[in-house]
Amino acid sequence: MSHPHPELKLPPRLPKDGLRIIGLGGLGEIGRNMTVFEHRGRLLVVDCGVLFPEEHQPGIDVILPDFTWIRDRLDKIEAIVLTHGHEDHIGGVPYLLRERADIPVIGSTLTLALIEAKLKEHRIKPVLDAVKEGDRIQRGPFDLEFLAVNHSIPDGLAVAIRTSAGLVLNTGDFKMDQFPLDDRITDLRGFARLGEEGVDVFMTDSTNAEVPGFTMSERELSPAIEQVFRTAPRRVIVSSFASHVHRIQQVLDAAQEHGRKVAFVGRSMVRNMGVARDLGYLTYPEDLVVGFEQLEKMNPRKVAIVCTGSQGEPLAALSRMANREHKIRIGAGDTVLMASSVIPGNENAISNVINGLTRWGAKVVHKGNAKVHVSGHASAGELVYCYNIVKPKHVMPIHGEWRHLQANADLAIRTGIDPERVVIAEDGVVVDLVRGRAKITGKVPAGNVYVDGQTVGGATEATLKDRRTLAEEGVVTVLALVDADTGALAEPPEFLIRGFVHDEQTFSEAVPVVQKTLARAAAEGIGDPQQLEHMITREVGRWSHKKFRRSPLIISIVVDA
Repeated sequence: MSHPHPELKLPPRLPKDGLRIIGLGGLGEIGRNMTVFEHRGRLLVVDCGVLFPEEHQPGIDVILPDFTWIRDRLDKIEAIVLTHGHEDHIGGVPYLLRERADIPVIGSTLTLALIEAKLKEHRIKPVLDAVKEGDRIQRGPFDLEFLAVNHSIPDGLAVAIRTSAGLVLNTGDFKMDQFPLDDRITDLRGFARLGEEGVDVFMTDSTNAEVPGFTMSERELSPAIEQVFRTAPRRVIVSSFASHVHRIQQVLDAAQEHGRKVAFVGRSMVRNMGVARDLGYLTYPEDLVVGFEQLEKMNPRKVAIVCTGSQGEPLAALSRMANREHKIRIGAGDTVLMASSVIPGNENAISNVINGLTRWGAKVVHKGNAKVHVSGHASAGELVYCYNIVKPKHVMPIHGEWRHLQANADLAIRTGIDPERVVIAEDGVVVDLVRGRAKITGKVPAGNVYVDGQTVGGATEATLKDRRTLAEEGVVTVLALVDADTGALAEPPEFLIRGFVHDEQTFSEAVPVVQKTLARAAAEGIGDPQQLEHMITREVGRWSHKKFRRSPLIISIVVDA
């Protein structure tokens, strides 16, 4: 089994008939999915998503793939292929199109409609190319065939990429629901046909590789959702991903059956459900969905609200309701249905939302106490089934944290695939398919690119470290008035303290530290204010840690007296 190594360097020149595969996101993490294929000097991008920040990344909106490796070759990109419309697969597209707006974007009807609506907010008019299952198109040296896959959003596609170097089958996110709400099942006959042709690299969704058996059908949720609508004494508030059309269809059906009117709350929810209805993926009577203002005047027993915030996002509607910051005031008798999974890393945020809602008297129904969510990803039994019908020459697990990738690799090996032909790669690792053999040949930059408000890439790990220090330890500003002739303090320094448990008087003991630091600087002939500030910051920081076992952010300001 091939594993990446930290000593990997930039890859060598790709042989003329080789195919290079580089995951710039989604390998070793759940989110930020992006894979670049290189063949005969041309590039193909499959998916371009975002990763949502965790608690240790304060102030960050989303995290993008690193475009560094392709930035000077944007003109070589034939197209961006999108497998489906979830944010972790399409959220980065606007940022890539900012750098070259005319890259063709290929995807299914719903996927393109969702990305087009998103791009309007970025004032980008994209070049869109709609495809459907069964279509086969040529883009430069890449022959692309699309196959239907079932997922938690309609219109998902797997993509088979044929080149002179070999055939790659990328499943995208998928499962094998045999009773899907839209009657569109994963095209296993197509997978088997490609297997007969010969799949050189099979790139498979790893998210549920640790879960035994088969993933439940979406239809199995209907009884739990129906029970919530039947028994709720007042309002029903449902939080879901804004792209989960199937789940929201079930909610609308239950609301219709029990005589409740529905309002969508949250910009992305309103936008996506409008797109889904316009295209026929979401169906409901004209009078079922009403504006929020109309809903406020109705009997609470006849009301249902569908909103964003299922992952505890601080600015989403549900979190603001839990914190009493939303115009919807949660009260006794309200029932909140959290109809989604828990993305790893969001557990604490979701728990805080549940506690907040419960505090105001709501009954919270979630995955932990009711069958209100099924995964959109194939479990181990489904993955093994696919390996047995495709019989690929190589397997490259994708879309998962390290444990998921490893579990998927182990499944492939158990079906008889040579361990030497199972490639586990992390973000940035280069896999080359040359003369029928795939192997790791190097590594390219693939770090986190942070979006902070309107700034892309401005925030760094050092920025986040400072923010965490501010949040956890506070900040101490040292204002030192220094005599330019002697290098000594002209008067005692001031200590301005915020968020630190001790007051200015406590830091009077640090005055000698500043004096000694300046004396040493003067003895060494150091008079540059910036150097003096750096020295004071370092020494006061050491003193603070020794004195208090705390390391606040120290900011030193030297003023020439």
